[in-house]
Amino acid sequence: MPPNTFQQLHYYGQSPWLDNLTRPMITSGRLERLVREEGLRGITANPTTFAAALSSEEYDHDIQELVRHDKTTKHIWETLLVRDVQLACDVLREVYESSDGLDGFVSLEVSPHLAYDTEETMIEARRYRELVNRPNLFIKIPATDAGVPAIEQLLCEGVPINITLLFSIQSYQAVIEAYLSALERSATDNRPLRPIASVASFFVSRVDTLVDRLLTRRIPSSDRESESLPAKLLGRTAVANAKLAYQTFTQAFRSERWERLAAKGARVQRPLWASVGTKNPAYSDLWYVEPLIGRETVATMPEKTWSAFADHGQIMENAVEAGMDEASQVMRDLEKVGINLNCVLWQLEHEGVQQFVDSFDAALATLEMKRKQLLGSTPEAAAR
Repeated sequence: MPPNTFQQLHYYGQSPWLDNLTRPMITSGRLERLVREEGLRGITANPTTFAAALSSEEYDHDIQELVRHDKTTKHIWETLLVRDVQLACDVLREVYESSDGLDGFVSLEVSPHLAYDTEETMIEARRYRELVNRPNLFIKIPATDAGVPAIEQLLCEGVPINITLLFSIQSYQAVIEAYLSALERSATDNRPLRPIASVASFFVSRVDTLVDRLLTRRIPSSDRESESLPAKLLGRTAVANAKLAYQTFTQAFRSERWERLAAKGARVQRPLWASVGTKNPAYSDLWYVEPLIGRETVATMPEKTWSAFADHGQIMENAVEAGMDEASQVMRDLEKVGINLNCVLWQLEHEGVQQFVDSFDAALATLEMKRKQLLGSTPEAAAR
Protein backbone atom coordinates (compact mmCIF):
# COMPACT_ATOMS: atom_id res chain seq x y z
CA MET A 1 0.00 0.00 0.00
CA PRO A 2 1.37 3.47 -0.89
CA PRO A 3 2.58 5.42 2.18
CA ASN A 4 0.42 8.56 2.29
CA THR A 5 -3.22 9.44 1.77
CA PHE A 6 -2.76 11.14 -1.61
CA GLN A 7 -0.74 8.27 -3.01
CA GLN A 8 -3.43 5.92 -1.71
CA LEU A 9 -6.01 8.11 -3.43
CA HIS A 10 -4.14 7.72 -6.71
CA TYR A 11 -3.83 3.96 -6.06
CA TYR A 12 -7.64 3.80 -6.00
CA GLY A 13 -8.00 5.71 -9.24
CA GLN A 14 -8.44 9.36 -8.23
CA SER A 15 -5.86 12.02 -9.04
CA PRO A 16 -5.37 14.72 -6.37
CA TRP A 17 -4.98 18.25 -7.77
CA LEU A 18 -4.66 21.58 -6.01
CA ASP A 19 -6.69 24.72 -6.69
CA ASN A 20 -4.08 27.34 -5.86
CA LEU A 21 -1.25 28.46 -8.14
CA THR A 22 0.89 31.47 -7.21
CA ARG A 23 4.50 32.52 -7.78
CA PRO A 24 5.43 32.15 -4.08
CA MET A 25 4.27 28.52 -4.18
CA ILE A 26 6.68 27.92 -7.06
CA THR A 27 9.68 29.95 -5.87
CA SER A 28 9.51 28.59 -2.32
CA GLY A 29 9.77 25.05 -3.65
CA ARG A 30 6.40 24.10 -2.11
CA LEU A 31 4.92 23.03 -5.43
CA GLU A 32 7.87 20.76 -6.17
CA ARG A 33 7.66 19.26 -2.66
CA LEU A 34 3.95 18.59 -3.05
CA VAL A 35 4.64 16.76 -6.29
CA ARG A 36 7.64 14.83 -5.01
CA GLU A 37 6.58 14.06 -1.43
CA GLU A 38 2.77 14.11 -1.29
CA GLY A 39 1.71 12.97 -4.74
CA LEU A 40 0.22 16.14 -6.24
CA ARG A 41 -0.72 15.40 -9.85
CA GLY A 42 -2.12 18.70 -11.15
CA ILE A 43 -2.90 22.31 -10.27
CA THR A 44 -5.22 25.10 -11.40
CA ALA A 45 -4.69 28.84 -11.56
CA ASN A 46 -7.30 30.66 -9.48
CA PRO A 47 -7.99 34.41 -10.00
CA THR A 48 -8.95 34.88 -6.35
CA THR A 49 -5.70 33.50 -4.92
CA PHE A 50 -3.72 35.11 -7.73
CA ALA A 51 -5.20 38.51 -6.83
CA ALA A 52 -4.15 38.02 -3.19
CA ALA A 53 -0.62 37.04 -4.26
CA LEU A 54 -0.35 40.14 -6.45
CA SER A 55 -0.67 42.33 -3.38
CA SER A 56 2.58 40.86 -2.02
CA GLU A 57 6.05 41.97 -3.08
CA GLU A 58 6.73 38.75 -5.00
CA TYR A 59 5.72 40.25 -8.36
CA ASP A 60 6.98 43.81 -7.83
CA HIS A 61 10.17 43.53 -9.87
CA ASP A 62 8.37 42.04 -12.87
CA ILE A 63 5.56 44.58 -12.65
CA GLN A 64 8.02 47.45 -12.42
CA GLU A 65 9.88 46.24 -15.51
CA LEU A 66 6.63 45.96 -17.46
CA VAL A 67 5.47 49.39 -16.24
CA ARG A 68 8.77 50.83 -17.41
CA HIS A 69 7.92 49.55 -20.89
CA ASP A 70 4.46 51.18 -20.77
CA LYS A 71 2.55 47.89 -20.66
CA THR A 72 -1.14 47.98 -19.85
CA THR A 73 -2.64 46.35 -16.78
CA LYS A 74 -4.17 43.60 -18.93
CA HIS A 75 -0.82 42.90 -20.60
CA ILE A 76 0.94 42.79 -17.23
CA TRP A 77 -1.73 40.42 -15.90
CA GLU A 78 -1.27 38.02 -18.79
CA THR A 79 2.52 38.19 -18.67
CA LEU A 80 2.65 37.35 -14.96
CA LEU A 81 0.02 34.64 -15.16
CA VAL A 82 1.52 32.97 -18.22
CA ARG A 83 4.95 32.93 -16.56
CA ASP A 84 3.54 31.31 -13.41
CA VAL A 85 1.74 28.71 -15.51
CA GLN A 86 4.89 27.98 -17.52
CA LEU A 87 6.93 27.48 -14.35
CA ALA A 88 4.25 25.21 -12.87
CA CYS A 89 4.03 23.21 -16.10
CA ASP A 90 7.77 22.65 -15.92
CA VAL A 91 7.54 21.40 -12.32
CA LEU A 92 4.73 19.00 -13.28
CA ARG A 93 6.25 17.91 -16.59
CA GLU A 94 7.66 14.71 -15.12
CA VAL A 95 4.19 13.72 -13.84
CA TYR A 96 2.78 14.44 -17.29
CA GLU A 97 5.36 12.29 -19.03
CA SER A 98 5.34 9.41 -16.53
CA SER A 99 1.53 9.21 -16.71
CA ASP A 100 1.54 9.22 -20.53
CA GLY A 101 -0.26 12.57 -20.60
CA LEU A 102 -3.01 11.64 -18.16
CA ASP A 103 -1.92 13.92 -15.30
CA GLY A 104 0.62 16.67 -14.69
CA PHE A 105 -1.58 19.43 -16.10
CA VAL A 106 -1.78 23.08 -15.10
CA SER A 107 -5.14 24.73 -15.81
CA LEU A 108 -5.49 28.31 -17.03
CA GLU A 109 -8.91 29.78 -17.70
CA VAL A 110 -9.94 32.07 -20.51
CA SER A 111 -11.44 35.40 -19.48
CA PRO A 112 -14.86 34.79 -17.88
CA HIS A 113 -16.10 37.83 -19.81
CA LEU A 114 -16.06 35.52 -22.85
CA ALA A 115 -18.34 32.86 -21.32
CA TYR A 116 -21.15 33.67 -23.76
CA ASP A 117 -18.99 34.23 -26.85
CA THR A 118 -17.96 31.09 -28.76
CA GLU A 119 -15.62 32.69 -31.29
CA GLU A 120 -13.74 34.91 -28.85
CA THR A 121 -13.36 31.98 -26.44
CA MET A 122 -11.66 29.96 -29.17
CA ILE A 123 -9.41 32.87 -30.15
CA GLU A 124 -8.23 33.41 -26.56
CA ALA A 125 -7.78 29.67 -25.93
CA ARG A 126 -5.54 29.34 -28.99
CA ARG A 127 -3.61 32.44 -28.01
CA TYR A 128 -3.00 31.20 -24.45
CA ARG A 129 -1.88 27.83 -25.74
CA GLU A 130 0.66 29.54 -27.98
CA LEU A 131 1.84 31.91 -25.23
CA VAL A 132 2.35 29.19 -22.63
CA ASN A 133 3.80 26.74 -25.16
CA ARG A 134 3.72 23.69 -22.87
CA PRO A 135 2.08 20.33 -23.69
CA ASN A 136 0.69 19.94 -20.15
CA LEU A 137 -1.50 23.05 -20.25
CA PHE A 138 -5.25 22.73 -19.78
CA ILE A 139 -7.37 25.63 -21.04
CA LYS A 140 -10.40 26.12 -18.78
CA ILE A 141 -13.65 26.89 -20.58
CA PRO A 142 -17.09 27.06 -18.90
CA ALA A 143 -19.84 24.68 -19.98
CA THR A 144 -22.20 27.43 -21.10
CA ASP A 145 -24.27 27.10 -24.27
CA ALA A 146 -21.63 29.18 -26.03
CA GLY A 147 -18.77 27.33 -24.41
CA VAL A 148 -19.73 23.80 -25.51
CA PRO A 149 -19.24 24.31 -29.29
CA ALA A 150 -15.92 26.05 -28.58
CA ILE A 151 -14.89 23.06 -26.47
CA GLU A 152 -15.68 20.59 -29.26
CA GLN A 153 -13.81 22.56 -31.90
CA LEU A 154 -10.75 23.16 -29.75
CA LEU A 155 -10.56 19.50 -28.80
CA CYS A 156 -10.64 18.67 -32.50
CA GLU A 157 -7.65 20.97 -32.90
CA GLY A 158 -5.81 19.11 -30.14
CA VAL A 159 -6.15 21.77 -27.44
CA PRO A 160 -6.43 20.11 -23.99
CA ILE A 161 -9.57 21.41 -22.29
CA ASN A 162 -10.68 21.56 -18.66
CA ILE A 163 -14.43 22.14 -18.87
CA THR A 164 -15.53 24.16 -15.87
CA LEU A 165 -18.73 25.32 -14.14
CA LEU A 166 -20.62 22.06 -14.59
CA PHE A 167 -23.58 21.72 -12.25
CA SER A 168 -26.35 19.77 -13.97
CA ILE A 169 -26.54 16.31 -15.52
CA GLN A 170 -28.01 17.87 -18.67
CA SER A 171 -25.01 20.16 -19.12
CA TYR A 172 -22.69 17.27 -18.37
CA GLN A 173 -24.35 15.16 -21.06
CA ALA A 174 -23.79 17.99 -23.56
CA VAL A 175 -20.11 18.13 -22.55
CA ILE A 176 -19.68 14.38 -22.97
CA GLU A 177 -21.34 14.60 -26.38
CA ALA A 178 -18.96 17.38 -27.40
CA TYR A 179 -15.99 15.26 -26.34
CA LEU A 180 -17.17 12.13 -28.15
CA SER A 181 -18.03 14.15 -31.26
CA ALA A 182 -14.56 15.74 -31.24
CA LEU A 183 -12.99 12.29 -31.04
CA GLU A 184 -15.15 10.97 -33.86
CA ARG A 185 -14.34 13.95 -36.07
CA SER A 186 -10.64 13.46 -35.39
CA ALA A 187 -10.89 9.75 -36.18
CA THR A 188 -12.64 10.54 -39.47
CA ASP A 189 -9.75 12.86 -40.36
CA ASN A 190 -7.24 10.12 -39.40
CA ARG A 191 -5.78 12.18 -36.55
CA PRO A 192 -4.47 10.29 -33.50
CA LEU A 193 -6.92 10.19 -30.59
CA ARG A 194 -4.50 9.41 -27.76
CA PRO A 195 -3.19 13.00 -27.39
CA ILE A 196 -6.71 14.47 -27.04
CA ALA A 197 -7.08 15.32 -23.34
CA SER A 198 -9.96 16.69 -21.30
CA VAL A 199 -11.50 16.72 -17.84
CA ALA A 200 -15.03 17.79 -16.94
CA SER A 201 -15.11 19.87 -13.73
CA PHE A 202 -18.32 19.19 -11.82
CA PHE A 203 -18.90 21.72 -9.03
CA VAL A 204 -20.05 20.26 -5.74
CA SER A 205 -20.33 22.30 -2.53
CA ARG A 206 -21.98 25.31 -4.15
CA VAL A 207 -25.03 23.14 -4.78
CA ASP A 208 -25.61 22.61 -1.05
CA THR A 209 -24.98 26.29 -0.33
CA LEU A 210 -28.04 27.28 -2.36
CA VAL A 211 -30.24 24.23 -1.82
CA ASP A 212 -29.73 24.30 1.96
CA ARG A 213 -30.87 27.91 1.98
CA LEU A 214 -34.07 26.88 0.20
CA LEU A 215 -34.55 23.89 2.49
CA THR A 216 -34.13 25.99 5.64
CA ARG A 217 -37.08 28.13 4.59
CA ARG A 218 -39.19 24.98 4.38
CA ILE A 219 -38.36 23.57 7.82
CA PRO A 220 -41.40 24.00 10.09
CA SER A 221 -41.04 25.87 13.37
CA SER A 222 -41.95 23.15 15.84
CA ASP A 223 -40.47 20.79 18.38
CA ARG A 224 -40.14 18.15 15.66
CA GLU A 225 -38.46 20.36 13.05
CA SER A 226 -35.34 18.15 12.90
CA GLU A 227 -37.51 15.23 11.81
CA SER A 228 -39.05 17.08 8.88
CA LEU A 229 -38.11 16.08 5.34
CA PRO A 230 -36.48 19.44 4.52
CA ALA A 231 -34.28 19.13 7.62
CA LYS A 232 -33.25 15.59 6.71
CA LEU A 233 -32.22 16.77 3.23
CA LEU A 234 -29.77 19.41 4.47
CA GLY A 235 -26.26 18.82 3.15
CA ARG A 236 -27.22 15.88 0.95
CA THR A 237 -27.97 17.36 -2.48
CA ALA A 238 -24.45 18.20 -3.67
CA VAL A 239 -22.96 14.74 -3.15
CA ALA A 240 -26.09 13.06 -4.53
CA ASN A 241 -25.90 15.22 -7.66
CA ALA A 242 -22.21 14.39 -8.11
CA LYS A 243 -22.81 10.66 -7.65
CA LEU A 244 -25.50 10.74 -10.35
CA ALA A 245 -23.07 12.63 -12.58
CA TYR A 246 -20.56 9.82 -12.08
CA GLN A 247 -23.26 7.34 -13.06
CA THR A 248 -23.73 9.37 -16.26
CA PHE A 249 -19.97 9.16 -16.82
CA THR A 250 -19.83 5.39 -16.45
CA GLN A 251 -22.79 4.89 -18.77
CA ALA A 252 -21.24 7.05 -21.49
CA PHE A 253 -17.76 5.60 -21.23
CA ARG A 254 -18.85 1.98 -21.17
CA SER A 255 -21.05 2.25 -24.24
CA GLU A 256 -20.42 0.65 -27.63
CA ARG A 257 -19.84 4.12 -29.06
CA TRP A 258 -17.05 4.67 -26.58
CA GLU A 259 -15.53 1.23 -27.10
CA ARG A 260 -15.09 1.97 -30.79
CA LEU A 261 -13.17 5.16 -29.93
CA ALA A 262 -11.15 3.49 -27.17
CA ALA A 263 -10.05 0.85 -29.67
CA LYS A 264 -8.51 3.68 -31.69
CA GLY A 265 -6.55 4.98 -28.70
CA ALA A 266 -8.96 7.47 -27.10
CA ARG A 267 -8.84 8.00 -23.35
CA VAL A 268 -11.78 8.85 -21.13
CA GLN A 269 -12.74 12.39 -20.22
CA ARG A 270 -12.48 12.13 -16.44
CA PRO A 271 -14.91 13.86 -14.10
CA LEU A 272 -13.13 16.39 -11.90
CA TRP A 273 -14.73 17.28 -8.58
CA ALA A 274 -14.35 21.03 -8.10
CA SER A 275 -15.56 23.29 -5.29
CA VAL A 276 -14.97 20.58 -2.69
CA GLY A 277 -14.05 22.89 0.17
CA THR A 278 -16.62 22.78 2.97
CA LYS A 279 -18.40 26.10 3.34
CA ASN A 280 -20.86 25.14 6.10
CA PRO A 281 -19.07 24.64 9.46
CA ALA A 282 -21.80 22.19 10.47
CA TYR A 283 -20.38 19.69 7.98
CA SER A 284 -17.05 17.88 8.19
CA ASP A 285 -14.07 19.43 6.44
CA LEU A 286 -13.99 16.47 4.01
CA TRP A 287 -17.76 16.34 3.42
CA TYR A 288 -17.32 16.74 -0.34
CA VAL A 289 -14.12 14.71 -0.77
CA GLU A 290 -14.45 11.31 0.91
CA PRO A 291 -17.83 10.32 -0.61
CA LEU A 292 -16.61 11.07 -4.16
CA ILE A 293 -13.47 8.93 -4.29
CA GLY A 294 -13.64 6.75 -7.38
CA ARG A 295 -11.90 5.30 -10.39
CA GLU A 296 -11.01 7.58 -13.30
CA THR A 297 -11.76 10.80 -11.41
CA VAL A 298 -9.88 13.91 -10.29
CA ALA A 299 -10.38 15.95 -7.11
CA THR A 300 -9.04 19.50 -7.08
CA MET A 301 -8.80 20.83 -3.53
CA PRO A 302 -8.16 24.23 -1.98
CA GLU A 303 -5.18 24.38 0.37
CA LYS A 304 -7.26 23.99 3.55
CA THR A 305 -9.00 20.88 2.25
CA TRP A 306 -5.71 19.44 0.98
CA SER A 307 -4.21 19.81 4.47
CA ALA A 308 -7.27 18.26 6.09
CA PHE A 309 -7.16 15.26 3.78
CA ALA A 310 -3.44 14.81 4.39
CA ASP A 311 -4.09 14.83 8.13
CA HIS A 312 -7.18 12.64 8.54
CA GLY A 313 -8.62 11.68 5.17
CA GLN A 314 -10.38 8.32 5.07
CA ILE A 315 -10.42 6.36 1.81
CA MET A 316 -13.16 3.95 0.82
CA GLU A 317 -12.54 2.29 -2.52
CA ASN A 318 -14.91 3.62 -5.18
CA ALA A 319 -17.05 5.42 -2.61
CA VAL A 320 -18.60 7.45 -5.42
CA GLU A 321 -20.60 4.43 -6.61
CA ALA A 322 -22.02 3.70 -3.16
CA GLY A 323 -25.52 4.89 -2.28
CA MET A 324 -26.84 5.48 -5.79
CA ASP A 325 -30.39 4.58 -4.72
CA GLU A 326 -30.17 7.09 -1.89
CA ALA A 327 -28.88 9.73 -4.30
CA SER A 328 -31.88 9.20 -6.57
CA GLN A 329 -34.18 9.37 -3.55
CA VAL A 330 -32.71 12.75 -2.58
CA MET A 331 -33.73 14.07 -5.99
CA ARG A 332 -37.28 12.77 -5.56
CA ASP A 333 -37.50 14.21 -2.07
CA LEU A 334 -36.41 17.63 -3.29
CA GLU A 335 -39.38 17.59 -5.66
CA LYS A 336 -41.65 16.63 -2.75
CA VAL A 337 -40.63 19.74 -0.81
CA GLY A 338 -41.10 21.97 -3.85
CA ILE A 339 -37.51 22.51 -4.98
CA ASN A 340 -36.88 22.41 -8.72
CA LEU A 341 -33.24 21.34 -8.87
CA ASN A 342 -32.91 22.15 -12.57
CA CYS A 343 -33.75 25.78 -11.81
CA VAL A 344 -31.31 25.81 -8.90
CA LEU A 345 -28.49 24.44 -11.07
CA TRP A 346 -29.25 26.88 -13.90
CA GLN A 347 -28.98 29.72 -11.37
CA LEU A 348 -25.69 28.33 -10.03
CA GLU A 349 -24.15 28.16 -13.50
CA HIS A 350 -24.94 31.79 -14.24
CA GLU A 351 -23.96 32.94 -10.76
CA GLY A 352 -20.74 30.97 -11.22
CA VAL A 353 -19.90 32.91 -14.37
CA GLN A 354 -20.54 36.17 -12.53
CA GLN A 355 -18.38 35.07 -9.59
CA PHE A 356 -15.56 34.28 -12.03
CA VAL A 357 -16.03 37.72 -13.60
CA ASP A 358 -15.95 39.38 -10.17
CA SER A 359 -12.76 37.52 -9.19
CA PHE A 360 -11.14 38.31 -12.53
CA ASP A 361 -12.03 42.00 -12.30
CA ALA A 362 -10.90 42.18 -8.68
CA ALA A 363 -7.54 40.70 -9.63
CA LEU A 364 -7.12 43.27 -12.41
CA ALA A 365 -8.10 46.04 -10.00
CA THR A 366 -5.48 44.84 -7.52
CA LEU A 367 -2.88 44.82 -10.27
CA GLU A 368 -3.90 48.28 -11.52
CA MET A 369 -3.44 49.68 -8.03
CA LYS A 370 -0.02 48.03 -7.77
CA ARG A 371 0.91 49.29 -11.24
CA LYS A 372 0.07 52.88 -10.29
CA GLN A 373 2.05 52.59 -7.06
CA LEU A 374 5.08 51.25 -8.87
CA LEU A 375 4.66 53.69 -11.75
CA GLY A 376 5.27 56.53 -9.31
CA SER A 377 8.46 54.87 -8.07
CA THR A 378 10.18 54.33 -11.43
CA PRO A 379 13.23 56.47 -12.28
CA GLU A 380 11.31 57.88 -15.25
CA ALA A 381 8.52 59.05 -12.94
CA ALA A 382 11.00 60.51 -10.47
CA ALA A 383 12.70 62.45 -13.29
CA ARG A 384 9.37 63.93 -14.26
